Parts: sequence; structure tokens; C-alpha cells
Amino acid sequence: MKKELDEKLVNDYPKIFADRFKSCQETCMCWGFECDDGWFNLINSLCNCIQHYLNQKPEIEQVVATQVKEKYGTLRFYFDGGDDYIQGLVSMTEYLSGCTCEVCGNPGKLTGNRYDLRLRCEKCL
Repeated sequence: MKKELDEKLVNDYPKIFADRFKSCQETCMCWGFECDDGWFNLINSLCNCIQHYLNQKPEIEQVVATQVKEKYGTLRFYFDGGDDYIQGLVSMTEYLSGCTCEVCGNPGKLTGNRYDLRLRCEKCL
């Protein structure tokens, strides 16, 4: 992900990405967002929903992202904290990534082979 988009997510959601600049011995977030820019809106919307929900429910442990990456052609958002509702938000976002081009964010489809799966639209193939 571009540096500017990485910085925007970290600045807009400092609680969720509190570990973004910690060492590799502490978190996988040290590597940043391991996906292309096309999933920025999915991640941004997810974080907005998570933080809004948590702000209304102070009894629920703050979500802290431990890794955000592409795996088998779809988004993975690993985290600590939260509850079942937040797990549902994450699952829905990961599902939506399965039909969203990782490069540009347009509708896409899974391409490649079992060793190199990617989500791409016709334009980005």
C-alpha cells in the first residue's frame, strides 16, 4: 500500500493501529499493510465501523490490528480485542475483498493459480 494511504489509516485510527511502528519481535504490523491500494476503502470502512462501535461500547476491549495482508487472493485482518460483532465486521470485509480488485478497488475476480491467487478487474489483469 502507498505510504500516504498507510499514514492516513494510522492517523485516522491510532487506537486500532497503535502497534504499526513497533518492532518485528512485537507485531507483524511492523511491515505495514501488506496489500495493494484497491483495498484501502474496505480497510478504511472497516476501521471506521470498528472504532465507532467501540466508542459506543467502552466495556469492550479496544481492537488492535496485529496484521493486515493479502492471503490466497483475499484480505486478512488479524487483531486482538473486540467481540463477536467486530469479528462479524471483519469477516464481512474479508468476504467483500473477494470480489474487489486489490489494485484499483473496482469489481474483480480471482485469477491465477493455487500458488499465486490475485483479485483483479479486467483492466488490472
